[in-house]
This record gives sequence, C-alpha cells and structure tokens, in this order.
Amino acid sequence: MSELKERTKPAAKKNSKEWWFAFGVIVVATLLTRLYKIAEPEHVCWDETHFGKMGSWYIKRTFFFDVHPPLGKMLIGLSGYLTGYDGQFPFEKPGDVYENVNYLGMRLFCTLLGAATVPFAFVTVWELTESLEASFLASTLFLLDVGLITLNQYILLDPILLFFVMGSVLGMAKVGSQTYKAFSAQWYFWLVWTGVMLAGSISVKFVGLFVVLLVGLHTASQLWNILGDTSQPLTHVLKHFVARALCLILLPILLYVCFFYVHLKVLNHTGNGDGFYSSAFQSQLIGNSLHNASMPREVSYGAVVSLKNHRTGGGYLHSHWHLYPEGVGAHQQQITAYTHKDENNKWAIKSIAEIEPEDKDEVQILRHGQYVRLEHLVTKRNLHSHKEPAPMTRKHLQVTGYGENGTGDANDVWVVHIDGGVKNQPVLTVTSKFRLIHHLQKCVLTTSGKQLPKWGFEQQEVSCNPNFRDKNALWNVEDNFSPKLPNVTVQVYAPSFWERFLESHAVMLQGNAGLKPKEGEVTSKPWQWPINYKGQFFSGNQYRIYLLGNPVVWWSNLGFLALFCSVYFFQLLRHQRSPEVRSHEHKKLAAGVWLLVGWALHYFPFWIMGRVLYFHHYFPALMFNSMLSGVIISYILEVVKELLAEKVAFVFRHCLLGLFASSLAYSFYLFAPLAYGMTGASGNDPNSTMQSVRWLESWEF
Repeated sequence: MSELKERTKPAAKKNSKEWWFAFGVIVVATLLTRLYKIAEPEHVCWDETHFGKMGSWYIKRTFFFDVHPPLGKMLIGLSGYLTGYDGQFPFEKPGDVYENVNYLGMRLFCTLLGAATVPFAFVTVWELTESLEASFLASTLFLLDVGLITLNQYILLDPILLFFVMGSVLGMAKVGSQTYKAFSAQWYFWLVWTGVMLAGSISVKFVGLFVVLLVGLHTASQLWNILGDTSQPLTHVLKHFVARALCLILLPILLYVCFFYVHLKVLNHTGNGDGFYSSAFQSQLIGNSLHNASMPREVSYGAVVSLKNHRTGGGYLHSHWHLYPEGVGAHQQQITAYTHKDENNKWAIKSIAEIEPEDKDEVQILRHGQYVRLEHLVTKRNLHSHKEPAPMTRKHLQVTGYGENGTGDANDVWVVHIDGGVKNQPVLTVTSKFRLIHHLQKCVLTTSGKQLPKWGFEQQEVSCNPNFRDKNALWNVEDNFSPKLPNVTVQVYAPSFWERFLESHAVMLQGNAGLKPKEGEVTSKPWQWPINYKGQFFSGNQYRIYLLGNPVVWWSNLGFLALFCSVYFFQLLRHQRSPEVRSHEHKKLAAGVWLLVGWALHYFPFWIMGRVLYFHHYFPALMFNSMLSGVIISYILEVVKELLAEKVAFVFRHCLLGLFASSLAYSFYLFAPLAYGMTGASGNDPNSTMQSVRWLESWEF
C-alpha cells in the first residue's frame, strides 16, 4: 500500500457504541435547545419582515428585488407553502402580531436547518481528527452558544446559509478522509454532496463564496499530495482531477443556474421591484405595463413618456413638488431618479416653437438630433439645467424643474442623441438608447447612482455632466402614451434567459455594494465581532430577544485561536531545528490549520467591504473558531498526557474539562433568556434580573 494511502486511511473506531452515544447526546440536546419556545414571540422579529415577506411573494409569484441570490428565499416560500401558509400576511414591520397566520412551518424549517450545524460540526471534527473528545468539545461549543440559537429560530437566511456552509465543510472533510476509497460509490456520494452544498451556500448569499474558496484550497492541496504519490501513474491523478472538476465546479455552476431559472419562472408577475430592472426585463412580467406591450412603436412630440436610465439598477427620471434646500444650488424643484413606478415619472415631450414650429395637425416623430422640452406632467415644470453645481457630484451641473405651466426659459432646451444614431433616425419605444444633451450648457443628463440625503427622500441624484462619454447618461423611453399614433405589440422587448440572468446579477451586486443603514438601525464593525462587543435586538417589545453570543464561548474561542497559532508556530520552529521531529504534522494540528483558514476566509474580507455590516455576519467565522477550539483543547490534553505522570495527567485532564464544561453550562444558563425571551425591566435597570449579566456597557439588553 502506498505511503499516501497509509497516511489517509482512518483508524478503526475503538468503541463504536461510545461514538454513537456521544453523537446521540449532541443530537438530542440540539433539538431540545433549538426547538424550545420556537413559536415565541408570536410576532414578526427583526428581518422576518423581509424574508417572510419574500417567501410570501414566492407563494403569490410576485416579482421583487433583493441583494441576495434566490435559493434561501425560495426555500422559505416552499416551506410556508407546504405547511399551509397562504402568503397573505403582509410582514410590514417588526412587532406585527401573527394573528391566524401559519408562520410556524417557516420558523421550524429554518430552525431545523440551523440546528443541523451542531451534529455537522461533530462529524466534521471527527473526520478531520479521529478524536471523539475533540468532536464532542467542538459541537458542545456550538450547542451552548445562545447567539447561534437566536439566529437559528427565526425566518431568516442565516440558518439556511450556516447549514450549507457547514455541509460544505463536512463534505470536504469526508472526501479528504476517504482518499483511500477513491472512486467508490461512497466517495462519489460525498464529492457530490460537497458540490451540492457549495451550490447552496453561494445561492443563499454571495458570502457563500468564502467556503467555495476554502474547499477549493483544500482540493488543490489534496491533488498536490496525490501528484506526489509516485507509486500511482499520472492517469490516476487525472482521474482525481476530472472527478473533482465535475463535482466541485461544474455541478455547483449548473445548480446555481438552475436555481435562478426556477426563480425567474416562479416570479412571473409584476411587483414593486420591477423598476430596478431594464424595460426589456420588465416586459416579461405579467401585469407590468410592458408585458405584451401595446403602445406606439415610435416616440412623437406631444407624447407622455417615462424615461428609464440604462445604468444597472438605474431609476426613472422623476420629479415632485419638493424644492432643493437652501444652500444646495438654486432653490428650485428637485429632479431625481426613482427606482419604482410612479405618476411622478411621467413627462410630456414638447417641441421648441422658436426652433421647430409644432404642426398640431400632423404627427411629428422625435428623431436623432432634434430639440425637445420635457415638461413634468404633474407639476408642469420643465427639465432644466444651469451653472450651479449638482448636490452630490460637484463637478456636474444641477438639474431642476423650472417654469410655470410649461413656460420656462432657454435652459429648458435639450437635444436628443440616439446612441450610434444617424440623421432622421426615429426614437423607438424601449429599444432606442439615447442621450439628452443640454443645448446651452453643453452637458449630458445623467444619474450618478449616489443617494440623496433625507431632503431628497434618498432617491438617486440626477445631474448634467460636461463629459459626454458618461456611461450612465443613456436613457430609454419605457412607457409611451400618444393618441396620435397606433398602438402595436412590440415583440423585440423579450430578453433571453441568459440576458435576464446576467442583468439579475448586475443589479444584485450593485444593490449589495450600495447598502446603507436605515434610520435608527444598529450596525457594527468587524473589530467588534470576535469580542462580542455589541449585540442586536431581534424583538424590542415587552417580550425582548437580543442576539448576543455566549461570552464564555466567544472569549475562550479567541484565546484558543491565539493558543493554536502559538503552538503551531512553536512546532514549526521545533521541526526546523530538529527535522526528525514531525509533531507539526500531527493530525489535530493539520486539521486546525484548515479550520484557521476557514475562520480567516469568513472574517477578514469584511474589513475591506464598503457596504453596511451587521453583527450576524460573523457567525460563519464563529463556527470555524468553535471547531478549532475543540481541536486545540484536545491536542493540549494529549500533550499534557505525554508530559505528566499518568495519574497527574488524569487528574489535570478531568479538572480542566470539568471546569470548562461547568463554565459553558453556567454561562448558557445565565444568558439563555436573551435567546428565549426577556420580560420585565430592561438590563440597564437596577431591578432587572438581567442586570447582573450585563458585563459590558455596550450590551444593550
């Protein structure tokens, strides 16, 4: 048997009954702690208002926009549908009471997926270390963390994400431990399992990419070791490579695309997210004004139109009665880009009497190079620009609504330039992309995508850019109402699945990057997460739920992480000085390295993200840290056993484990009310029963 096979074949379990007993204890305890009080509180908690609502939209087949891929929300909707929920509850805001609503099925589904991470951790650490002690310790850290319980018990994407992430790591460990069984049915099962779990991870949230990177690095390491096994021919290495490429690359990609195909097929009715997508995309949604569109093919003077910006996630040209505040350019009417359909998106196309006399008896088609005035239909003010800086992009000029009842001045005149157009080319509904160039200021109408402050209702800035090459300055006519022209059904609107697939990703990625905190919302920074600095309210009513980690778990995790790094570095130095010493290759240390890499991949990228961040983003990294803690504790106990006399080592081992276990259990008892519900006075009240466990001032429960 080759050296590689000897190194990877696991030792037989010394006591199978003991293993199954320990695993059974973990499973039963997990179900008891996760299912306890699952129906409480009987009102909407935190982001249930978002993901419960999105599950309802899947049941009603109503299209919406979200920054995350669709799988998690589809599963929530499916679980609700299968358990009798009809999709009618509005999920308007946290605190709304579930009256005669079958919400429990969705909560139970999310809770069971989140609960699966605990036995997954047990099996994963076993496969990596073959240590029952390390497996039990790691899964106990999962089990007794009140933060994981809180995050798992509600209608959220997080328990679904954690399930797929841990499933991916479990598959990675299984495939690694069964290299000696390569190409057997069991080996292929775990390889396919890993591919499915990877697809699930990235199909719930884009942060699932981090576990994809981890599995990719581990797979590359495995292939490198197989390549070094000179007893096997290169064809053997090639077979390993092809098997992994098919199951860990091709299969996840196919599943990911399939999830989007189902998503776009199910959500085929118009909804409030239509405006984030292109006019062509919207034409596929039943009930949208562009579905089976019947409107004039060409755009004419006198038509009432809506103009949509062509940037990804771009809005409609919009105005309202509100003025720019004092000190923000001219005190005139605001012009913005708004991503939802609205009456304030409608504009009348007017000719310029002094330049192009308007023949009221004959329809004049709008063509490339012609002059227009755009009059806002509701307020009767004209689209206008002048030599005042834009509110956000100071190098651009301000765009306003100006005039009374359509009467303004020469700064209301714009020239239509079709992208790639030629003289006399007509502007067509939906399909023509064009620029609006200001006649006097020589700038082009654009939207920067920047969000205006509260005075602009957080809509997007519209400005006039002196740089005509601005890629965000393209617009198209979406709605076209003209009684002078015949309506036709325009079939060319329909995009292919791949066009919709790519556009969906462009809109999601842009939306993700632009996420900003809502007013009064509690956000956090990555440095705060590992130290459990500040939690997050899930329910702020009389029945309070507060997301916070068990401090004994979290703070000991940090200590054990530092201890592992120190031990591993020491063993590397020891090996460097004495090459015959190979203790740094100890199975537990090797496992710890991969868990450390997993923790780093799921934590450090958040330091460079520009989007808004929340405390719950740390929980995938926490799982790797907890597994690493179980491994390093077991390793230290093993080393102590070798260094001390047998009786002394026995006493030390049991004292240490007893102290650690009792600390975990007691801290769970103290902090369990944060997960299961607090009533009465708040934690900062001297009369509160929780005052004694408010160890940090930043804990707000």
